[in-house]
Amino acid sequence: MIRTGTRYRMLALFVAPALVVYVAFAVYPLLSSVGMSFFDSGGGESTFVGFGNYVELFTNPTTSERFWNALVNNVEFFLIHLLVELPIGLLIAALLTSGRLRRSVGVYRTLLFIPATLSVVIVGFLWRLIINPLWGIVEFPLLGTEATALPTISLMSVWQYLGIPMVFLYTALLAIPDDVVEASRIDGAGAWTIFWRIKFPLIAPQFGLITILTYIWTFNGFDIVYALNGSAPGPNYSTDILGTFFYRSFFGSSGQVADLDLGATVASVIFAIILVTTAAYFWVLQRRLKTYEL
Repeated sequence: MIRTGTRYRMLALFVAPALVVYVAFAVYPLLSSVGMSFFDSGGGESTFVGFGNYVELFTNPTTSERFWNALVNNVEFFLIHLLVELPIGLLIAALLTSGRLRRSVGVYRTLLFIPATLSVVIVGFLWRLIINPLWGIVEFPLLGTEATALPTISLMSVWQYLGIPMVFLYTALLAIPDDVVEASRIDGAGAWTIFWRIKFPLIAPQFGLITILTYIWTFNGFDIVYALNGSAPGPNYSTDILGTFFYRSFFGSSGQVADLDLGATVASVIFAIILVTTAAYFWVLQRRLKTYEL
């Protein structure tokens, strides 16, 4: 029998490599970025300015306007993903588990998930060819118009990552015991009633998980916008989201001078927005789901 002390030492030995990598490449850069936001290194030497960079971000007319515009665009980016991905993912998952496709389930499941494995650069390049007004299938400049640029990019991203919520819901539907469904059929329930009265309530917790994961991913979003528009935030900043705003602030681009301290401040604000919302979800909603399950 392994002693308790030996067991803990073995556990620490196995966890240590992953913990070191996580601290070195995740925790340390995050804390370093937050620390930079409280200093001003413009004169060559770092000077502690407290919340001065945050005041500059929210009070400077130019940076403040760009930040709030990027935040609003990011909310729209998130909502389009959520409102399009969830219903379509649910529909596809329901079809795959309905038994109507039979032997083709594996083929359709694989085909639907393949886009999620592609590089964002490849996806952006393909879609630019498809919707190009000169030789594509659309004559209207979707990426060159303020009203359509961000929805177009959002729908491209939805197409790529639709397989992820589909897989979540698909596995949740497969986990429903067959005897529950069979008992419902014996009681005279039809397929429509079984899905909405039996299956849907059982997979409801997955919607909360998908929502918070989509929120975290979209508010960390950068790659799809950069792959399609580069560092330029689209026509009149219509596709500028928090990730691209951070990139221009930190590295400088599109006529904006690089400011490491301001970039670190923007990164810290993005982290705070994600942290507060995620903590609120787990504190309010997830606790209720656990209580309900008990």
